[in-house]
Amino acid sequence: MARLEGWGRHPVVAAPEHLSENLERASRDATLARGLGRSYGDASLPAPGGVAVGSRLADRILSFDSATGDLHAESGLSLHDLTWIFLPQGWCSPIMPGTAYITLGGMVAADVHAKNHHLDGTVGRHLQRFKIRLVDGRTLWASRDEHPDLFRATLGGMGLTGHVLEVVLRLQRVPSPWIYAETERIPDLDRFLRGLKDAAAGWPLTMGWIDCLKRGRSMGRGILYRGRWARPEDQPPSTPPEPKKRVTVPIDAPSFLLNKLSMSLFNFGVYNSHIPKQKQGIQHPEDFFHPLDKVTAWNRCYGRRGFTQYQCVIPDDDGPQGARRFLELLTGSGAASFLCVIKDCGPEGEGLLSFPRPGTSIAVDLPVRSNTAEIVARLNDCVIAEGGRIYLAKDTFTSAEHYRAMEPRLDSFLEIQRLYDPKGRLASVQSERLGLTAFGTGAGPRDRVPLGTTQHSE
Repeated sequence: MARLEGWGRHPVVAAPEHLSENLERASRDATLARGLGRSYGDASLPAPGGVAVGSRLADRILSFDSATGDLHAESGLSLHDLTWIFLPQGWCSPIMPGTAYITLGGMVAADVHAKNHHLDGTVGRHLQRFKIRLVDGRTLWASRDEHPDLFRATLGGMGLTGHVLEVVLRLQRVPSPWIYAETERIPDLDRFLRGLKDAAAGWPLTMGWIDCLKRGRSMGRGILYRGRWARPEDQPPSTPPEPKKRVTVPIDAPSFLLNKLSMSLFNFGVYNSHIPKQKQGIQHPEDFFHPLDKVTAWNRCYGRRGFTQYQCVIPDDDGPQGARRFLELLTGSGAASFLCVIKDCGPEGEGLLSFPRPGTSIAVDLPVRSNTAEIVARLNDCVIAEGGRIYLAKDTFTSAEHYRAMEPRLDSFLEIQRLYDPKGRLASVQSERLGLTAFGTGAGPRDRVPLGTTQHSE
């Protein structure tokens, strides 16, 4: 039995986890595949009575075609290792999400996106095919031409269609291993949203940090990031970049530190320390793509009770007003946070449960407290009213009723999922909470506690 948790450290379950370099053999009795555990909530936790198979030892590179950029690797290969093997050779993953500590299998399961979604979509757009082990024992390849229904359901399907064993991903050739970036301090939401849209029109990599505690005329103030891979002539004369050294958070932060005052002071410092108002220059790729990775176990900053990240996308159908209404609700909820990230999203991807769609993505960290589920429910009501949706890789508290209301593609996913797993053998705590499996209960987190779950005390 292993103590399993997501990155948000809530909930925690006790369940068997099989670790092996032979993922196909180890997955035979497993009911859920698990990589590095970087989904925030309960998506990578096996349902009660289930068994997890850990993929992180199955991380071999099987082949690389330098003519096409096609990388064939086992699903346990991490993005961090991929980057530092191939970046010195002029290649990288076409999608670089906020952490590099994610496996290829996890990237497929969540159909991850990044700062370039408005141009390059999710990882699914660059996925050529994958090898998957089904619950009936068959092992087959899926692509746009081979079992295309399985291909679309697995993209963003959170591991509920089978165990992904191998992945063929087309890498991106880059002109240098460095990033040229510009940052700008922006004083209010309207100008920030305009700046985000303007940046998306001219830059391949865009995102922003905003102060989600500030209200009134300064609501939505923040720092806008624009970037691109540096050209050869932009590179510094120093040696090529190497992986950054890590520091760690050695203990859980005391709960009393997580209050609105301390977080407001933190946000004030981040915003006002950006001097001058506009900056530009060459950055290390980890500083630009994965800034939090420099601090291992940074999730301990939220204390023993843990946290959840709420991420939604608000459509642009009503211009910036939808995002404004959501942020007004968020800032008025008193849900204090160090982190609120905003991005511009492009067209919807192929995955039947893939998260992004045209609009504005907003992600905010929320410490787990007695009223967190209530806050999430209010945010979900707003997202549903705006025609948006949430990101399953971050979710911990959404109800089945709310998820169904925001996801019109759900029935199409369930039809395919039940075709390949008619008895609902593959299941996570999340899938049972949201009704994503054949026998999902749809019970909310306050209605059921999974067998073997331990709750952090207040």
